[in-house]
Order: sequence, then C-alpha cells, then structure tokens
Amino acid sequence: MNSIVPVLLAGGFGTRLWPVSRRSYPKQFSQILGEKSLFQQLALRLTSSKKIIFEEQITVTNSEYRFIVNEQLEEIKKSSGPIILEPESKNTAPAILSATLLAHKDNKDSILLAAPSDHHIQNTSKFHEILNIGLKEVIKGKIITFGIQPTYPETGYGYLELDKESSGNVVNLIKFVEKPSKLKAIEMLNLGNYLWNSGIFLFRSKDLIEAFKEYEPQLFSIVQKALRNSSPDLNFLRLNSDNWALCKRISIDYAIMEKAKNLSVVPFSSGWSDLGDWNAIKKEMHTDQKGVSKSKNAFAFDCSDTLLRSESEQQVIVGLGLKDIIAVTMPDAVLVAHKDKAQEVNKAVAKLKNHNINKVEIFPKVHRPWGSFEILATTNFFQVKKIFVKSEAALSLQSHQYRSEHWVVVEGTAKVTIDDKVTTISKGQSIYVPLGSTHRLQNTTKLPVILIEIQIGSYLGEDDIIRYEDLYSRN
Repeated sequence: MNSIVPVLLAGGFGTRLWPVSRRSYPKQFSQILGEKSLFQQLALRLTSSKKIIFEEQITVTNSEYRFIVNEQLEEIKKSSGPIILEPESKNTAPAILSATLLAHKDNKDSILLAAPSDHHIQNTSKFHEILNIGLKEVIKGKIITFGIQPTYPETGYGYLELDKESSGNVVNLIKFVEKPSKLKAIEMLNLGNYLWNSGIFLFRSKDLIEAFKEYEPQLFSIVQKALRNSSPDLNFLRLNSDNWALCKRISIDYAIMEKAKNLSVVPFSSGWSDLGDWNAIKKEMHTDQKGVSKSKNAFAFDCSDTLLRSESEQQVIVGLGLKDIIAVTMPDAVLVAHKDKAQEVNKAVAKLKNHNINKVEIFPKVHRPWGSFEILATTNFFQVKKIFVKSEAALSLQSHQYRSEHWVVVEGTAKVTIDDKVTTISKGQSIYVPLGSTHRLQNTTKLPVILIEIQIGSYLGEDDIIRYEDLYSRN
C-alpha cells in the first residue's frame, strides 16, 4: 500500500468568524466544533488506519503561530514532524510548493495530501476510502482534487464543473467555477454536474513540481531558493524571508489546478464544510425544531432560525424573540448580525480595523511558548493579567523600562529570580518586581502555575520587554 505525506495548511487567518477567529489566534486553532481544535481534528484525521497509511505530517504555518502548532500537537500526542514557517502569508500555492519540495528532497516518489486545517469532515473512515480511490489515479500521474456533492445552493464556495459524459469514482474536470450568485448556485444544483470545491489535493511530488515548472516557473524558482536558504529554529524550519517576500500571493487553484491537464475529481458526499462563515457553523451544530442552534451557556426563548454562542464559561447569552439572527459573544467583543449578512462579517472587521480597534486582531487569551495570559482589567496606568505557566516552562530573563509588577500565585509553585536573588513562592504568596530589575519566573514542577500579575507604570505595552535569555529563541 502506498503511503501519503499529509500537508497541514495552517497559516491563514480568515475574519468571517470574528470575534472567535482573529489574526493572533485564527479559527483553525479554536474549538469551533467539539473539544479539539479544527487543526487537531485534521491532524488526527490524517493518521494511519486499516484503510490507509500516513507518514509523518508536514505543517505549513505562519511564524507567529509556531508555538501554538507545537502545543496543539503535543496535546493530542502527535509527533510535530517538520513545521515550515512562512515569514508572511502568500496563499496556498507557495505554501504547498514549499512542503512538496521538502518531501521530494527525502523521497522523489513521495505522495502528498494538501489539506486546509480549518475544514470539518464528519466521517473519517469514508474520507480514507476516497483517498484510496484517489491514490490509484495518483500513481498513474494524475493530480486529484475532491469535489463535494452539494446539498443546497451555497454561494460561499467555489464549484467544479464535471464532464457530463464521465461517471464513476473518478470523473473528468471541465473547469473551476468562482463563488456564484444565488440564482447561479440554484441553476448549478439543478443541473447536477457541479460539485463544491473542497480545496483538498492529492498528488505525487514530482508531478506537482513539473506543473509549477511549466505554469509558474518564476514562483517555483523563488520558493526553491526560500527553502534552500531556510534556517532551522528549534524544531521549526524558517523559510528565508528575503526570498519569500518575492513570492506573489496566489492560490494553488489559480496557479496550477485551473491549468493542469492531468487533474481529475473524486466525488465525496459524506459531510464536509469549510466552515467559512457563521451560517456554515450553524449547519454543523445541533439545531432544534425551530432552527435554533446554541452553545453551552446560551438560552433561547421564542426564537427561530437563530445561532446563539457564548465562547466563555463565565458568560451567558440570552435570546428573546429573535429570528434569523447570529449572536456570538466573547469576553471582549460581541457580534450580532442577520444571517443573510454572515459573509460580510469580514467587511465589518475591516472597518473596525480602520478605527484602530485592536480587538479585531488580538485574541483575549494570548498564547506564548511557556503558556498563556489573559488581561482581566486595564487602564492607562495599571493592568491586571491572569498568567498560566505550563509544567517545567519558564518566562524569559527580562526587564522593563516603564513598569513594575506584582505577582500573586493562586495555584502551584514558582521559582522567581529578581536580579541576584532567587525565591520560591507558592499558592497565596506574592512578590514584587521593581521597575528596571532583571527578573524571571520558572515553573520547575510537574503541575501548572497560575498567577495574577498587576502591572503599574507609564506604559504597559507588550513591547516593553528587554530579553537577556530565552529558552524559545525569541528576540
């Protein structure tokens, strides 16, 4: 049986699922559906079974998400595998090519599956079955994409027009179709020879490389140089930023797939969604007889065709007499929209960004390689944070120019260095960190440390950090 190298595409940061999805913590890393993130679900989905063999995955992500990727793979006890870091997002064509070249370097006959990490597939077993169908064609030199049988006239997906004369498990592609109007979507649904474009591709490395050489030779050369000049960074592979900056921003569809003569389609009809907006999320959630979908801590009274979601255990959302409404609450932001405007959330986010509202991009919980922190209260001269430090993790040895800090441990035991003095503090104890002092907090135990940090000063920004030592190679 031929094995497959999974390529997990995790570098995007869509805004249609704001306020849950933000640049600092996009939707693929959130628990949008279920107790695991979409990224974790993909990693587990692309794990060997009786039906298919997967090799160690390659993850392509943005540099700023590198520690999130590591942490989430550790949580599900998956080997990290190679993690390619993009200096900046350039869409799917450069990302997929970088992973392809890396796999090809190790094995000239490698077979890769490139899959976005923000999709939802209900039936993993069925998915593995169709991968096997695709494999039989791939070894003949075909590039395979997977088309989803449409169940309603969706306007948020691209479509694949199929050859009416072909049938069976593998069909010929006529052309890619852009996201249609509602009337066009209804027409295509009635015609029956159109599938949703899943954006999932199966191919041999040598076939995709040849396609890039033919259709995008300049992009091929640039990505090749960026990989050749890459540098290792802990367990990451950091692409050369100067080379990468020259890449044009282009999807794999536009760059290669719409031009390739050896591309075929495997239809798939077992529960797929790209979770592109809140309406798509609603369709995947449990819905009652009145069309109401709601999360834990959400209550609906006399509502119909409505989505109510609370993304915090401390927050309750109540809907009264609502119809055709989407309401999503976060600790720092609330979205209320008519369901017909779900695909326009990104436009609202863009307008908020123009007003310099940082809640557009910054997630309330900020993830760091050592753990995370949440801002509980903030003013111009003081700030209160809840800080979580993982087992055997340590903050950098650092100092601040504009603020002092007071740490109160509420759970666990921490080792604190302030200048030349080392102190151990436990639950209920506190310590003061004077302005300008060199300091570090370490968790040397097997249990997490939780502390409350009170910052006082003339400037409280995260860039007021001078690092002297760091376990995670941060500047």
